[in-house]
Amino acid sequence: MTEKSKRGFASMDAEKQREIASKGGKAAHAKGTAHEFTSEEARRAGQKGGEAVSRNREHMAEIGREGGRKSRKSESA
Repeated sequence: MTEKSKRGFASMDAEKQREIASKGGKAAHAKGTAHEFTSEEARRAGQKGGEAVSRNREHMAEIGREGGRKSRKSESA
C-alpha cells in the first residue's frame, strides 16, 4: 500500500490548524462575509444536536449512570 503524503491542512498539528482557521475567521468578519447565527438559528442548531445525541440510547444510558454516581457522591458528603 502506498504511504500517505504528509502535506496539507489535516496533517498539521492542532495548534497550527487553529492559527490558520482563526485568520480565516477574522478575515471573513472583516470582509463582512462571515455568517453570524441569529438566536433562532442557534436554538435550532442546538436542538438538532440534542436530537442526534439522544438517538444513541446506550450513550444516554451512560450519561444517566454517570449523573447517578455523581449524585450519590454529593449525598454522602
